[in-house]
This record gives sequence, structure tokens and C-alpha cells, in this order.
Amino acid sequence: MTVRDSSAGRARLAVLALAGCILVPLVAAGLRSVLWALAGLAGLVLAAIGVWWALAHTGPLRVLGTALSVTAPAAVLALFAAFGMLWPAVVSLVLWALAVTAARTAVAPSGATAEHVVTGAPHAPWIVMNPRSGGGKVGRFGLVGKAEAAGCRVALLEAGQDVVELARQAVAEGADLLAVAGGDGTQALVAEVAALHDVPFVVVPAGTRNHFALDLGLDRDDPAAALEALTDGVELRVDLGYAADRVFVNNASFGMYAFVVTDPAYRDAKARTTLRTLPGLLTGEEAPRLRTRAAGTYVDGLQALLVSNNPYGRAVDAARPGRRERLDSGLLGVVCVRVANTAQAARIVRGPGSGGLIRLSAGEVVVEADTATLPVGIDGEHVVLPSPVVCRSAPGALRVRVPRRRPGTPRPGGAPADWPRVARLALGPLFRRPRT
Repeated sequence: MTVRDSSAGRARLAVLALAGCILVPLVAAGLRSVLWALAGLAGLVLAAIGVWWALAHTGPLRVLGTALSVTAPAAVLALFAAFGMLWPAVVSLVLWALAVTAARTAVAPSGATAEHVVTGAPHAPWIVMNPRSGGGKVGRFGLVGKAEAAGCRVALLEAGQDVVELARQAVAEGADLLAVAGGDGTQALVAEVAALHDVPFVVVPAGTRNHFALDLGLDRDDPAAALEALTDGVELRVDLGYAADRVFVNNASFGMYAFVVTDPAYRDAKARTTLRTLPGLLTGEEAPRLRTRAAGTYVDGLQALLVSNNPYGRAVDAARPGRRERLDSGLLGVVCVRVANTAQAARIVRGPGSGGLIRLSAGEVVVEADTATLPVGIDGEHVVLPSPVVCRSAPGALRVRVPRRRPGTPRPGGAPADWPRVARLALGPLFRRPRT
């Protein structure tokens, strides 16, 4: 089967699933299905308003918002169940998710991040390990012994040590491969040194979340498996992101999240600190108001802004929710949040077209505020940078070595659902003239 035939098959599946998600409620309820759809939308709007009240206010209004955010969707589900419309609604939603996923994969660019087979193992690999990351994954998985058995020189990171200086010293002493067993913040710092000296970099997912490892296709439940890259690996050229002079492998967060993590209480009581801080950040005098310029677009009045090293997929994408399809597009992803009142909170259920949620992609992004400095969360680490902050992509800056066999190898699927193109691809054989 050719790539074109495969894409056409996915396009036909998308069209059939889209038709099914419309026909199922029509068959079940006829034209009344329009009223049921409006009831479901009303429930989403009320839930969005409830979430806004719960986050942006304190006291009785927060209690009311919490109750509304729970009872509104519950009431809609109960109404659907009472009139026999619950299962048609669930089937229709599943078909819609299938249609969108199939449509995106049908028109996605063929192939993911380009890779080539590594010939020859490194002569002097070096790895730094943070024994405190991920609740002690280094010790729990016996990574020190396994790395030494693979020929690596191991450096255990002590509290207060400069990991960048350790990596520079390792290169100066002849290391021809740098690796990190730790969180994304440590990964980013050593990755910059590897990129500067053009030596391969190995990611060992020993942190708490390890989003970079996830998007490289690595098994986060088996950190030691990443060491196979030393003997049976492939090499990828991936991008790095920069916020001013600070490198990031995942994202730089501005606005609400960056302000919340500055609170000393956040590390020990994340949820409580967030709920206590958010009302002031959303509606009070300390509310951040950000501006950004990206790809010829100017957006202001933002409360939150996420700049990512390559764009993230949409959260509703069933194939790879909230993940990056590629790490070598040479583009930054930008997600802007602008919700300043109840009406805007209600409209945000419309998604990117609401004005409250804006998605962009660009090679360079400028973030501004009315303050001299901006707090920024860079791969989960809090820093303060002079305003404005220029974020840029460094295309293909990093050589990443990964195992040849890894469970989460990215598949194409992050392209928007271009329905006219999907329809042409699906129906093309019906209109193609037979060859004579």
C-alpha cells in the first residue's frame, strides 16, 4: 500500500465517522437532536462559568462556582439518560473524536523527526545523575551501575552544584557524548552544552514528568532502557528553544503559572497555593497583563502565555493529546490565554475561535509586560528575565541519540483537520478518470 493510498483510507474513515456522528443523534431523536445539542452546549457554558468563578473569586462565589461546574454537566448527563439520549450522545462524541483524529493523520506530513542509524559506540560517554529526581529513580532503577557497565563515566549531582560547569568540564576532558538522568530542567542545561560542542546527547528519563523523553518516544517507566542508545541507537537532530539566553527543551511559561511558582509555599502545597493566588492574578491589581508579537500577529491583555519548543498537539486530539508530533520543525508553539470576565469564560468553550484561547506558531516570539522584569517558568524552573523577553527557536541545534527500538515513536497526526482537503482526498477516486 502506498502512502497516498493509506492517507486516502484515513480520509475516507474521517468522512464516514463525521457522517456517523451526525446521523446517530438524528436517527435517535430526529430534528429534536438539535435541541439536545443545544442543551449539551448550555451545560458546557455553565460549567465554564462555574470554573471561572471558582478560580477567580473567593468566598461564597467560589463555592457557588465549584457547585455549578459539577452540577451543570451532571444535570445534562442525567437529562440525556432520562430521555434515552445518553448512549447516542456518547457514540456521536466518540465518532467525532475518531473523525478529527483520522482527518489530521490523513493530511499530516509524512514521517516524523528524521533519524539515522548510529555507527559505532562513543569512546568516552559521560552522564550526570540527579539522585533526588523523580523521588529517587536513580537509586531505585540502579542507574549508576547500569551506566558504568555501559562504559559511562558517572557524575552524581550534589545540592548546589553547577551542572553546566560539570558538563563543560566533561567535554574539556574528552567526553564525546553527554547524558542526563534527571528532570527536564537539568536536561535542558546539559543539552545546551552538548549543542554548543556538537556532541551527541542522551536522555535518561529519571525525573518526575520527563515530557522531553515522552516526545522522543522513550519509555518513562524504564529509565535504564534509554542506555541502549549507546550500543543500538539512532540519532535525531532536534530543535532547542531559548527565552532570552535561557535554553528550554519543552516550554517557557509566562503569566499566571510563572507568578504562582514564585510563591515559596508552592513546592509543598501546590493546589492550595494555586487556589489562594489565582483570584488576585485573574482579577486583582497584581493580575499580569502580557503582550506578545509572533508571526505578524499582536495580541494583548493576556493572563497566561506558553511558548513551546515546537507546537503541542491539541488536548482533544485522541491520537497524541498535548504532545509534540515533531521536534525539528524550527518553530515555537504559542498558546495564549485571555479570560478576564465571566462572558469570556463562557465563550472559551468555542475553543481557539473564542478569542480567549489563541494558538500560533513562529520562529520568534516577543513577550512584553508593563514591568521591568518577567517571572518565567522554564521547563518547570522559576527564573526572572528582563522585559521584553525574546523567545526563539534554534533549529536542529541538538544531536539526540535514542534507542532504535522505543515504545512511543511519534506518528504523524498533528496537522489541523483541513476538511475540504480531507474530502477531496477521500472522494478523489470517484472523480478520477480511468486510464486508457
